[in-house]
Amino acid sequence: MLLFAVDLVVLLCLAVQFALAAYFICLLVWMAEQPERAELPALPPDAELPRVLVQIPVYNEPMVVERAVLSAGGLDWPRDKLKVQLLDDSTDLTSDIAVHAINRLRRDGIDAEHVRRADRGGFKAGALAAGMALDPAPYVVVFDADFVAPSDWLRRAMAALLAEPKAAFVQTRIEWGNGERNWLTRAQRLMQDAHFAVEQDVRARRGVPFQFNGTGGIWRRAAVEEAGGWSHDTLSEDLDLVLRTHLEGWTGLFLMEPHVVGELPQRLEDFSAQQSRWSKGFVQVARKLLPQIWGSAWSDAAKFTTTVALGQQLVFPALAVGVVALVVSILGHGHLTGLFRFLLWLWLLGMLAVLFGMTWAGWRRLCRGGLAHYIVTAFSVPALIVYLAGTNAGAIIGAAFGRKTEFNRTPKTGT
Repeated sequence: MLLFAVDLVVLLCLAVQFALAAYFICLLVWMAEQPERAELPALPPDAELPRVLVQIPVYNEPMVVERAVLSAGGLDWPRDKLKVQLLDDSTDLTSDIAVHAINRLRRDGIDAEHVRRADRGGFKAGALAAGMALDPAPYVVVFDADFVAPSDWLRRAMAALLAEPKAAFVQTRIEWGNGERNWLTRAQRLMQDAHFAVEQDVRARRGVPFQFNGTGGIWRRAAVEEAGGWSHDTLSEDLDLVLRTHLEGWTGLFLMEPHVVGELPQRLEDFSAQQSRWSKGFVQVARKLLPQIWGSAWSDAAKFTTTVALGQQLVFPALAVGVVALVVSILGHGHLTGLFRFLLWLWLLGMLAVLFGMTWAGWRRLCRGGLAHYIVTAFSVPALIVYLAGTNAGAIIGAAFGRKTEFNRTPKTGT
């Protein structure tokens, strides 16, 4: 009976990984079926443009805060319809640097505000909600502290959002300024390229919910308010808000261009901490919203892709637990059973199809380089997956059982 239970654990862990593989293969099939993207719509004359609030939440970001503020101030938009809001919860010298950066914008005739809260309640979501309460602008841009945008970014992104009255938000692609810094940033960029150039773009154009990435996007205030506003009961406040707006009947837009430029973690420990926060956040959102999603009138495709996307973080504990259970099964039976031998070959083929299908599609679409460079980078990705399976499995399981943790930011260097 005990050995049967062990074999059942192996099967369940493999089932989780097969479901995730099916999700990514489905995306690749949808990508092949997509028509060419239409041209961006024209923006109305300046006199008809709406007021826009640009929010930059920061917490102890001395290396990047000035650059972030000045980048926001450089956005091309009528000055009487643009507000830059620095949401500063810092406890270090970031605030001193921020004062000078905000004053510089004001001297240039830009409406800029330095918002300080008494405490860090609600973390990033709390800061964004507090900032929105101070300004009635109907459209709200969100930039993390390490992100910069070209001056025409706002006009191009707003043109798309204004043309779609039922779109709650527009998310633009993220490029990485330090993507070639070391092997770790190259591997991360490859995974992020697959996320943006395949997963985000395909899901958006297919009409199923996709992720707001927390930065490099614009929210429509009406949609945010109808969905109940920013909530801080999960560590993925952006994904939480996306799904709540979709449940209210809103949609989202994704743009490959224009893009914004951000920074990837350059150290393994920082990468692990970032991934741990994201993984726990996804699981928390799944606990919170999956019952509503499955009770909604969404299509089967929307329910499937959203469920697997929310649960994809479970692949890390499934991989770790599955390996241990498989070893115990082999020891108990005295050999690898025929069923597991077949399933492991199927698993290998599926994982290779997903790894190379997703990453090559993103690499080729973004013209990252030659085949040799791609292969070297691609083969570093499985090592990162195994590393995350070992380091984050416990945290993900804890989140699944409702354990709460603090929002820990990823350190920025300004590279």
